[in-house]
Amino acid sequence: MSGKAFASTGDMAEKTISFTEVGRDLYAFTAEGDPNTGVIVGDDSVMVVDAQATPLMARKVIEKIRTVTDKPIKYVVLSHYHAVRVLGASAYGASEIVASETCRAMIQERGQEDWDSEFGRFPRLFRGHESIPGLTWPTLTFGRRMTVHMGRRRVILQWLGRAHTAGDIVAWVPDQGVMFTGDIVEYRSACYCGDGHFQDWPRTLDAIGRFAPKALSPGRGDALVGEAKVREAIELTRDFLSSTYRPVAEVALGGGSLKEAMAACRAACDPKFASYAIYEHCLPFNVARAYDEALGIDTPRIWTAERDRAMWAALQG
Repeated sequence: MSGKAFASTGDMAEKTISFTEVGRDLYAFTAEGDPNTGVIVGDDSVMVVDAQATPLMARKVIEKIRTVTDKPIKYVVLSHYHAVRVLGASAYGASEIVASETCRAMIQERGQEDWDSEFGRFPRLFRGHESIPGLTWPTLTFGRRMTVHMGRRRVILQWLGRAHTAGDIVAWVPDQGVMFTGDIVEYRSACYCGDGHFQDWPRTLDAIGRFAPKALSPGRGDALVGEAKVREAIELTRDFLSSTYRPVAEVALGGGSLKEAMAACRAACDPKFASYAIYEHCLPFNVARAYDEALGIDTPRIWTAERDRAMWAALQG
């Protein structure tokens, strides 16, 4: 245990990229459990959902986009504030960067700390980091819902509840019944819950389910085509959350230690999820957040590079 590489510092192998059509002129850029990007082609322009960690990584997305359209990339939508999702935004040359008002507030509150933290966790994803011009600031924000008209195609951006963060949004394309969920839904990849809201997240999954998507691009994992595959991903995500939170909350409320909570979480989750992408990376952060939430800490504490390392060392020994 004590020899485990910190977070994803040991994960330096290149991933195979897929660019999957999930509906007419709708695509999911996926890479074996790395952060996904959604692509929505409208009549006159392109919308990208989640920007990747660096401009260098974003250019891989742009290469794929240019295999299907030469329309300008006008919108970059941020599903939430995490660095691996937003710091590549400058590469697209988009005129508008769109996010929830809560997301923008979280960039203001903890964006630099998150950048420093994630840079230490994901060295492979931050190759080319010297090309990041600074924090990514949204130019358009909204409260609960916003509709973007891309010619005849409408894209509805909506906050459905707290989940992976307090400010997560989804992008819904009604003409094809396709949804881009960011990290609210994962497919056979661990949920990162270090900034999450365990007790709210299942209700947000319920809200996604009520759309009955015909296809879905999750935050990590394969593109999901067909209602059965979408339901499977939602239920696997739900099971991951409950399997993580319940044993940790039981220990926390019983006066047990964080290390005891980690052991209880492993007993519940290792048999089901140990093969999932970034499972070992996420586990200590998930346990720490679940422990806090069970004890009534509603707002996730800010992760810093220093806090990351201290927590990891305390739980891995």
